[in-house]
Amino acid sequence: MLKALAVIAAILVVAAAVVLVLAMSKPDIFRVERSATIKAPPDKIFPMIADFHRWGQWSPYETRDPGMKRTFSGTNSGKGSVYGWEGNSNVGSGRMEILDAPAPRAVVIKLDFLKPFEAHNTAEFTLQPQGDGTRVTWAMQGPTPFIGKIMHVFINMDRMVGTDFEAGLANLRKATES
Repeated sequence: MLKALAVIAAILVVAAAVVLVLAMSKPDIFRVERSATIKAPPDKIFPMIADFHRWGQWSPYETRDPGMKRTFSGTNSGKGSVYGWEGNSNVGSGRMEILDAPAPRAVVIKLDFLKPFEAHNTAEFTLQPQGDGTRVTWAMQGPTPFIGKIMHVFINMDRMVGTDFEAGLANLRKATES
């Protein structure tokens, strides 16, 4: 019995060491990015992104908690616009602030998650005219603390967040192409 416990303990120590080594190999900064071409001019798409009041029409995060509490402050849209949310475990709580919004080319957002975990990232939308449409790129990047690196051993952040970005871009396409 004692020998079996020693073997189990050794296996657990080796598994923990492997996880820690894999975590140390993860990058210090993560970046998730997705793009889509939308058959609409940038000046039709830009207001949908630069105005947090309009995110309910396309953001995949807006439907995850019907009871989510939202607060808006600062400017109505563009630079200085602030959006806060507090919801269930699917959305947590946090705050976004538009730091820059050169119309109709880009929107840069400071993104602060407070719950269920704290994280401070930057989200950026870029709009580039392309033929009869616009190439819209949604990206998010930020630092990866060591606990985040351990989580990234088990969770593919690019796939998890990237899937949401793809859904949001598809919704943005539906909202602006009509």
